[in-house]
Amino acid sequence: MSAKPDAGDAGDVAKPAKSKKMLIIGLVVVLVLALGGGGAFFYISKQRAAAEEADGEAPAKSASHAGPKTAPAYLPLDNMVVNLSDPGGERVAQVGITLEVLDAHAADTVKAFLPTIRSGILMLISQRTAEELLTQEGKQKLAKDILREAALPFGGGDDEHGDSAAAAKKKKNAAKSGHGDLPVVGVLFSSFIVQ
Repeated sequence: MSAKPDAGDAGDVAKPAKSKKMLIIGLVVVLVLALGGGGAFFYISKQRAAAEEADGEAPAKSASHAGPKTAPAYLPLDNMVVNLSDPGGERVAQVGITLEVLDAHAADTVKAFLPTIRSGILMLISQRTAEELLTQEGKQKLAKDILREAALPFGGGDDEHGDSAAAAKKKKNAAKSGHGDLPVVGVLFSSFIVQ
């Protein structure tokens, strides 16, 4: 009879050893899954960041997109109806433009120069043809040209037809006058109709 209790004791000893092995295996599986999930999260976040950076190549990244300290302000302009430079002069464009500025203070600064900026924008649009404005590339080029035109009163913009010394002098004067950062950082189209 004493043999039976000894066999029972050996069975009890085997059960805790087996349960410890199962616990260790379970912990290893959970650890592997956690590491795999963390690695997958890291990989996906890097892929998303790379995709966002690639998407941001077309328009130049502005200071407001790089991690703004304050929310950007928007300055909507009145809709503009402009005759296009198509042969016959029968085509017109109605364009709604909103300027993205650094902050509310910059919006006030830009408002002081709005007649000059608006006139320059009208001249830019009137030099385009309907065919140019109907393409995505044409709209992007127009936005880039409008951004350059909006920077001119503040010493910005690159003078493509003038000499580079004059452009450098303008930039130096802008830095001296405290306009090192140009107030207009983006151009958005709120409406775009070509007839």
